[in-house]
Amino acid sequence: MRYAFIQEQERRWPVSVLCSVLEVARSGFYAWRRRVPSRRCERRERLIKAMREIHAQRHQGSYGSPRMHRELKFQGHAVSENTVARLMKEHGLRARTARKFRPTTDSNHALAVAQNVLDRQFQANRPNEKWVSDITYVWTDEGWLYLAAVEDLYSRKVVGWSLGERLTSDLVNRALEMAIGRQLPMWELVAHSDRGSQYASRSYQDLLASRGITCSMSRKGNCWDNAPMESFFATLKKELVHQVRYATREAARQSLFEYIEVFYNRVRRHSALGYVSPETFEEAA
Repeated sequence: MRYAFIQEQERRWPVSVLCSVLEVARSGFYAWRRRVPSRRCERRERLIKAMREIHAQRHQGSYGSPRMHRELKFQGHAVSENTVARLMKEHGLRARTARKFRPTTDSNHALAVAQNVLDRQFQANRPNEKWVSDITYVWTDEGWLYLAAVEDLYSRKVVGWSLGERLTSDLVNRALEMAIGRQLPMWELVAHSDRGSQYASRSYQDLLASRGITCSMSRKGNCWDNAPMESFFATLKKELVHQVRYATREAARQSLFEYIEVFYNRVRRHSALGYVSPETFEEAA
C-alpha cells in the first residue's frame, strides 16, 4: 500500500521525499513498480475503466454510487457498493448535481387578477380561439435566460415567444405582440396565463384590451390550470435544454429559435394532433 501511495503522489512530490516519509527504500519502490501487475491491480484497473465509460458515455454523468454499482453488476463485475463509492470519490466521478431552480411566477402583488375564464377547457375549434402563455428559464454559463411563450390550443403551435435576461412585463408583452402580429386574430379570443406580476401588469393588460382579447388567469398555485404550457416547457427541457450546456446566452437564443420555429412548429409530430406537426395540422384543416 505504501508503494501504491508513492506511485499516486510522485507527480506532486519527489520519490526520495515520499520514501523517506514512509520509511521505505527507493530501490524497493522501483523494484515494486517493475513487477508485473497483480491480478488484483488488473481487476481494479478494468473496474475503473468500466466506471469511467459508464460515467462519461452511457449516462452522461448522472449516476451516483448506487446506480453505478448496479450497472457494474449488470456488466458482470463482482464489486461491493462501498468499493464503488470509494473508487468514484478517488477518481472524481461525481453524479451530476440537481438542476438549478428559478421561480418565474410572483403572485404576491397588489395588482388586479382575472377570473379563470378558460377553466381547463383546453380544446379549441378554430385558430385564435384560445391562447395559453407562461414563462420558463434556461441556465447558461453567463446566467439565466427567460423564455415567455404563447401557444394556440387549436394546433398547439407556439405563435409567439420572446427571450430576455430579466423577468419583466416587457418579456411577456413582446411574446404577445409576436403572437398578435403573426396570427392577426379577428374573432373572440381568450388569452390565459398564471397570475404573475408580469401578466397582471398594466402594460400587458392594456395590450390585451387594445385588441379586445379576454384575459384569463389560473387559480393561485394551481399549475394544472395551465397544463398545455407546462407540457410544452417540459418537452422543451427534456428534448433540448437538459441535453446541452449553453456557454453563452446567444448560443441558447439560437438553439431555442431552431427548436421552436424549425422543429417544434414545423416538424415535431404531436400525439394530440394525430401525430402531425402544428403547421401541417393547420394546413389540413
